[in-house]
Amino acid sequence: MKRRNFLTVAATGVATQSLLAQKTVTTNTPPFVVKAGDARFGVHTPYKGVNPNDLKISGKDTNGQLAVFEYIGNDKVGPSLHVHHEQDEIFSIIEGEFLFQVGDKQFTAKAGDTVFAPRKVPHTWIQLSEKSKIIYYVQPAGKMEEFFLTMNELKAPPTKEQAEEIHKTHGMTVLGSGLTIK
Repeated sequence: MKRRNFLTVAATGVATQSLLAQKTVTTNTPPFVVKAGDARFGVHTPYKGVNPNDLKISGKDTNGQLAVFEYIGNDKVGPSLHVHHEQDEIFSIIEGEFLFQVGDKQFTAKAGDTVFAPRKVPHTWIQLSEKSKIIYYVQPAGKMEEFFLTMNELKAPPTKEQAEEIHKTHGMTVLGSGLTIK
């Protein structure tokens, strides 16, 4: 098995095992398909107004156990250094190349790679390629959907104080600026 395939399978297994290890929760959500370019409930939440960051599977679908997003990068940007207090994040790189920082480690990740950012561990990333696509999983779902909806409602980029408060309200803490390309 190729290393990339192994890592993708392993990360998917970790997410699945984590869900199965929790008490069995049933849902009344019927099976569904979210088509390419669509968001789960028809509401798009572009990151920084330019990069599609669409909800594909909602915490409402999984009784709060999981949320899945698709990020399409059109700019060489990334989030501030932050920490999720209650959620693990798993990034599957579909297209492009990124520089990640998870804890005190920095590394590049390319198409086919998977990155695990455990809860309570600071992390950030920046896109290195011209275009990119990531599927990322937040487990449990927490308030991530609401976070992106709130950020999307802003008419201008948030002030530092606004960003910190919005993160705090949604279970995260901003720890510093994001990565820059040297």
